[in-house]
Amino acid sequence: MPEIVRINLTDGSVRRESRPELFEQFIGGSGLAAALLDETLDTRAEPLSEGNAVVFAAGPLSPYFPCISKMAAVFRSPLTGEYGESHAGGRMACALRMAGLDALVITGRAAHPSYISIADGSIDLRDARPLWGMSSTRTVARILRERCDAPGLSVAVIGRAGENGVAYSCVTVDSFRHFGRLGLGAVMGAKNLKGLTISGSGELPIPDRKKYREVYRKVFELVVATEAMTKYHDLGTAVNIAKLNLLGALPTRNFASGSFELADGISAELFAEKLLLRQTACMHCPIGCIHVAALREQFGEEHEFSTVEVNYDYELLYALGSNLGIGSAVDVLRLIDTCEAVGLDAISTGVALAWATEALETGVISLHDTDLVLSFGNVEGYLEGIKRIARRERKLWHLLGEGAENAALEYGGLDFAITCGGTESPGYHTGAGAIAGAVLGMRHSHLDNAGYSIDQKNLEGYPSPEYLADAIIEEETLRQVVTSLHACLFARKVYSPEVVAQCFESIGRPLSLQELSSAGRRIFDLKNSLRRKLGFDLSKVRIPARLLQTPTPMGRVDEHFLRRVIDCYVARCGFL
Repeated sequence: MPEIVRINLTDGSVRRESRPELFEQFIGGSGLAAALLDETLDTRAEPLSEGNAVVFAAGPLSPYFPCISKMAAVFRSPLTGEYGESHAGGRMACALRMAGLDALVITGRAAHPSYISIADGSIDLRDARPLWGMSSTRTVARILRERCDAPGLSVAVIGRAGENGVAYSCVTVDSFRHFGRLGLGAVMGAKNLKGLTISGSGELPIPDRKKYREVYRKVFELVVATEAMTKYHDLGTAVNIAKLNLLGALPTRNFASGSFELADGISAELFAEKLLLRQTACMHCPIGCIHVAALREQFGEEHEFSTVEVNYDYELLYALGSNLGIGSAVDVLRLIDTCEAVGLDAISTGVALAWATEALETGVISLHDTDLVLSFGNVEGYLEGIKRIARRERKLWHLLGEGAENAALEYGGLDFAITCGGTESPGYHTGAGAIAGAVLGMRHSHLDNAGYSIDQKNLEGYPSPEYLADAIIEEETLRQVVTSLHACLFARKVYSPEVVAQCFESIGRPLSLQELSSAGRRIFDLKNSLRRKLGFDLSKVRIPARLLQTPTPMGRVDEHFLRRVIDCYVARCGFL
């Protein structure tokens, strides 16, 4: 029977409950998490107040099948003020399920820095005061692993940025995965929650092993023996640097251009040939999409070097590479590593620094504000800037920690503050679909609805705003099922509705295609309802002028067209 645990950090209480009706309606993963947040959260509570709640939920097919290794986290976002949802891989979902749990609902605020320890049936709140303020998330994670070295242990921690309330601080999971983008790190920091350790040694039931083996073999072959996921194993998402640059869709120097003359220096091919150390994977995934580079830096006058493992992917290379005018792979790794150490979301950090650079160049802010020289291509300035954002020092850096849009509202330069719905934009300047998708999406992310991909299938233009709005809604509704399983979105082509239905049947929980489709729309509507309750108003969403000025592969995007897409979305989804 699925089990949910409610942990109140204020009084240390732990309460278990079984809610089969929620699993029937919302599948698990992000759908279950959203339903639990909806019934738990006081919508009047500010994001960094004791009243905010955090819900973690694993999917019902984890760890039964390959690539179903994600965990959902939902909360009220300190970056946008609205519904926040983030996904992370690693071992966390598997560890939670092997501990006999499906979801955690965390409320309240601990009296002092603490971390949650879950080991099978034991759930404790432990002292984390010696870990608070440590300079590196790696150090904290290593200490927690040494305290609890159980098999399959998963460790999730926040860094200094989360402790200091940076609105886009992240949570690092098992070294190379993250709950990123919307500020879960700050929410946990406000709760005095340094992290979680989870381990479990249980087993999951398989009523018909023969049927299960047959379906498992089919899914495994789709994953490893077809083209569906080859890209992710080989060069990884970093391959998009060259592809998007060729299209003229690679955001460069704060989206001033769609092409980067130094793109070869941060390409997937260069990383693979010169810096790639190894590939690793989330629990129960045969793909190995996590590409880890060796960053070797001299720390002594003679031949004294340290080597650090740094994972990279397209979004990090865009945000801390082309968008900052950085064309050196090693320099980008240094920036990624610094974000990792302090616990910052790399995408938002890169976009915030790009705004600050242009603001300084155009006189919107001054050297008095920055106390630091920022210029496109200057890695040393950016390395120091990342640390200052995490420390929240001086007015400018404090405001940058609230996001690029908030800084621009104070100083000016909104036209080139590249945010959609308050969230710093992902790295796809492909056309109207990318912009509309990021504005409308649940997380204001390219992963919500693949608007960028819809663009690339319609490079000659869209037949109508209604066509684009319908395509975004259809794709996002389908993705609600994938993220409720909780499968990796890289495997979305593997887990078609037909395959998903077979998977459920093989573990003794039959779901028809109609039930899956209905659940997808139900989850989609629930999340939109949550957004409305938390104050999201599509009529007030700002579209940065820069996104309309810089040509895409489809030409310049027309704001009137975008507004009609948004109006159509409102009509289809009942947004008021």
